[in-house]
Amino acid sequence: MSEMTDTVLERSPSAGDAYRRAAVSVVLERLGRGGSKKDALPNERLILEDVAIDRHHLAAYNRVCAFQLRDELPATYLHNLTFPLQMELMTRDDFPFPVVGMVHVENRIEQHRSVLAGETPTLRVWAEGLRPHRAGTQLDLVGEALIDGEVVWRDVSTYLKRGSAGQSRKSPGRGTPPAPRPEAVWSLSADLGRQFAAVSGDRNPIHMSSLSAKAFGFPSAIAHGMWLKARCVAAIDTELADAFTVQVAFQRPVLLPSKVGFATAEIDGRRTFTVHNARKGTPHLRGSISV
Repeated sequence: MSEMTDTVLERSPSAGDAYRRAAVSVVLERLGRGGSKKDALPNERLILEDVAIDRHHLAAYNRVCAFQLRDELPATYLHNLTFPLQMELMTRDDFPFPVVGMVHVENRIEQHRSVLAGETPTLRVWAEGLRPHRAGTQLDLVGEALIDGEVVWRDVSTYLKRGSAGQSRKSPGRGTPPAPRPEAVWSLSADLGRQFAAVSGDRNPIHMSSLSAKAFGFPSAIAHGMWLKARCVAAIDTELADAFTVQVAFQRPVLLPSKVGFATAEIDGRRTFTVHNARKGTPHLRGSISV
């Protein structure tokens, strides 16, 4: 693999423009006029320098995700600022898959130290790790925040493109363990997707309304996976050190409106947590935090 090319952007890309490009590509593909996709990831790293934190936006994000209002950024907040860079990469012609239909299956955030609202991090995003999976193909979108040249935060979002590129599909096993007794039950409103879209920029139609979600095969709008992760971190945020790693696997979608149960446990020195449907016990998310 050749050395990655760095592209410094003058401003943050518009995630809305990226979704419009994605919608156009879907229409063209259905008309049989979609361009041929490449079989490799773009060898480019997008960079946004000296990003000022909008304190009003930060406060709105904290309210939607139930974080306390304070000067330190929640560990999940910078994901929102790197998300437009992700979308810019994934909707370019040299990206191997159409972004519509890709599934966000895992996310890992490494916070090396707290980032303060008054700091101006440099952000960079690239794609790597194209690999076969039993259900298709996986890849990672990696984001980093740097202060004075030092990486203080790292985010790895793993996406799955379903298809036949991977090995044959095999069931991971029948049945699931019973849901743990919840420590808290959260009531998620029907408009939660729109609330989080307003503070995250992620306006994927599957989150915005039942009508738009049904066009993609869902019976109703579904909650953002990154809202669910943020809400879990917020639940234990006051117990966390300045440096930690929090990783999650997104399981079954949360249909809105809904009630979900949140539970934690200590396993092998790690704090683990789960989210499940409060009535049926359906697993939605599992994660862990380590230092």
